[in-house]
Amino acid sequence: MFQNFQLDNLDNFPKTLDTLLNQQRTIIKDITDSNDNSYEKVLKPLQDLDEALGLFFTPLSHLNSVMNSDETQKAYEESLPLLSKFSSEIAQNEALFEKIEQIKASTAEAKTVVEHEVRDFVLSGVKLPEEKKKRMEEISLKLSELSNNFSQNLLNATNAFELIINDAKDVEGIPQTDIDAAKEEVEGKTVYKFTLQIPSYLAYMTYGPNREYRKEISKAYATRAPKNADVIDQILALKNEKSKLLDFESYAHYALETRDASKQEDVIGFLNDLADAALPQAKNELAELQEFAKRTDGIDDLKGYDVGYYSEKLKKEKFNFNDTMTKPYFVQSKVLGGLLDIVSELFSVTFEPADVPTWHDCVKAFDIFDQGKLSGRIYFDLEARKEKRGGAWMNDWETHYVDTQGDTHLASAFIVCNFSPTTETNPSLLRHDDVVTLFHEMGHAIHHLFAKCNERSVSGINGVAWDVVEFPSQFLENFAYEAAILKRFGFHHETGKPISDELMSKIKETKNYQAALGILRQVEFSLFDFTLHQDLYQGEEIQNLLDGIREKTSLLKPASYNKFQHGFAHIFAGGYAAGYYSYKWAEVLSADAFFSCLDDKEGFNKESAKGYKEFILANGGAKEMSDLYQEWLGRKADVKSLIKLYEID
Repeated sequence: MFQNFQLDNLDNFPKTLDTLLNQQRTIIKDITDSNDNSYEKVLKPLQDLDEALGLFFTPLSHLNSVMNSDETQKAYEESLPLLSKFSSEIAQNEALFEKIEQIKASTAEAKTVVEHEVRDFVLSGVKLPEEKKKRMEEISLKLSELSNNFSQNLLNATNAFELIINDAKDVEGIPQTDIDAAKEEVEGKTVYKFTLQIPSYLAYMTYGPNREYRKEISKAYATRAPKNADVIDQILALKNEKSKLLDFESYAHYALETRDASKQEDVIGFLNDLADAALPQAKNELAELQEFAKRTDGIDDLKGYDVGYYSEKLKKEKFNFNDTMTKPYFVQSKVLGGLLDIVSELFSVTFEPADVPTWHDCVKAFDIFDQGKLSGRIYFDLEARKEKRGGAWMNDWETHYVDTQGDTHLASAFIVCNFSPTTETNPSLLRHDDVVTLFHEMGHAIHHLFAKCNERSVSGINGVAWDVVEFPSQFLENFAYEAAILKRFGFHHETGKPISDELMSKIKETKNYQAALGILRQVEFSLFDFTLHQDLYQGEEIQNLLDGIREKTSLLKPASYNKFQHGFAHIFAGGYAAGYYSYKWAEVLSADAFFSCLDDKEGFNKESAKGYKEFILANGGAKEMSDLYQEWLGRKADVKSLIKLYEID
């Protein structure tokens, strides 16, 4: 049965964690000292311990991200050194490593677990001399602290800025729901407050008519968290030192040991080829935008803070379409209900509301039943609030596996987004991009929740190579553009009228509007990240590197004050260091799979959906993704599918 989400005493959390870790140390010592070298007596109980630790700690780490407070910060920061020390001890336990090396696994899943364990022990420094092991432990501890510092600095800076607009003409053209969200009464006067929270920030950058205000809020966003400059230097130095301790030429080289891509040249070549393919079309897209801005408003020098605004206006002129036309049709609750219905239909599961404890009133929990049998639980926390860090993500909690006692555990996961909040006058309404985001995160979630593996270490998203873990999320998001899918939940929030065929066609027609510019932007992030980890860059060298990459990828020169790296949480506070390229690398799989499963009438071929669930989702990290893909469709993914998806000429 599932755990309930509860955290009663944050003050005592680190102390309780320390007690749990000491209990696990005793069990691990007993396993290490025993004469038994069987998989069932060594790796099975170790996986039970991993699950128990995750069940205990995940609620705190999750709460620190979605309900951030002084109390969660304190408990989290005090817990990190305890966890880091514990994981370093285990990773450098030579006796345990030697025992695991001798294990003869009897099943394919167990063999993969053994292979991964041996590899990860080596990558953690188990074979290093004692002095270097100690240094590895110090590095791991410091990196976990720095990652948390980066996140906290970014959250604090995001919450610190407010743009107060007094004149109603400076919000003309902004969707009414966003105006309502920004409107406040101050000393009997109506003002409009915009922040760096994504729904608010994007509303002004996309529709805000006052160019000076767009510049102001854009500059505030691009200069957030200057404290992170020093944090970045420290993170990069430590990751470089860690890779050198393990005899890797760079952190990028070290990172590829656990990736689908095998060589640095393959990654760089792939990204440059993608940029080259997109560049001619991207130049045309920018020239068209510049001409439009000059023709409509006399703008001779289009800037970064103008792009979102004029792109939206140009889209309206070219296609007679913009987001304001569809947003009233995407009520958050209906979109979520429609998504659950679609997943139910395609994968033969049902979702039933679960009356369980949550961390906020807006959180919705559902139990999942597979052919009538309880199989998982999912939580949705979808609205922006100042205590929640920005972005969208899926966080796994419980894992499907069979434990030492032969009991089957069921999986659970959290989906977190930052959509426009419900107000007194309007429900939470989503832009179509938000709909795509929700589908994306649901793709991650079902990858974890639909696992059928017996071994925890390779079940769900566990054990999946980082550069293919985005495949299931990207795959599902592609269907959020299909009319057969959209019509299931697109109903006007006031009239109840269904979204028209014309609007659904416009969504599909504009899907690849400025697609080449978008590809260049992603290639820029990816090249910056990967190249940054191929050597040791510090201080101004980091900005110089980024500027050099932008010579090719950024057709519009960014402002000199732009410090994008200070907010690049994916690589400095997440798990994407030397791995941001994964989004595009995995998209080859997702694009190829999408065209294999697309059905114009239903949106999704049900027979293909059955195979996708059986081969890809059920097997998690038990096999290489390329092998699972081959088993599912009988062939390798074609890189040309990615160019086709974006309709690049």
